[in-house]
Amino acid sequence: METTRDAWLDLFRRSGGLLVGHFRLSSGLHSSGYLQSALVLQHPDRAERLGAALAQKVRALRPTVVLSPALGGIIIGQEVGRALAIRAIFAERQEGVLTLRRGFTISENDRVLVVEDVLTTGGSTRETMQVARAAGGTVVGACAIVDRSGGHASLDVPFTALLDIALPTYEPDRCPLCASGSAVTKPGSRPVPA
Repeated sequence: METTRDAWLDLFRRSGGLLVGHFRLSSGLHSSGYLQSALVLQHPDRAERLGAALAQKVRALRPTVVLSPALGGIIIGQEVGRALAIRAIFAERQEGVLTLRRGFTISENDRVLVVEDVLTTGGSTRETMQVARAAGGTVVGACAIVDRSGGHASLDVPFTALLDIALPTYEPDRCPLCASGSAVTKPGSRPVPA
């Protein structure tokens, strides 16, 4: 199993998931780099390897259920759940609000692990944690394949990632890529705040 930071980054490169350009992130920030985990996770053997590696890092938290935000967290959440031999469910947006649907439930006895693909500001992770808590569960931790926050995402539970990478981010009104006239693209799945 690949375990070093460089090995995980190489996996993104080999999968075409390390993109360079001008991107609008789900947080609304702009960046010159983007990690498209879907391009890595489309390969089941790679998804399984990533899920097993994350599961190894969080096993001591003794979660009873994985909760991931749709859409980006579903595949890696499923793989972490498989490696831990626990349920893997997801929250999705309904009228702009992240919620449990499709008959998914969390009980007051559940120890919830929030699993993401990429964490930038931590916004969707915190929102997913709120969903778990509102359903009565105890959030015991969070993890992601990639932490691109530079260690600045503030969560009130233990957090771990396989790959820490600091890619530059800019407020849209201070973005040098916008100032240079570079066209911006939105590669992620979540709507960007207005």
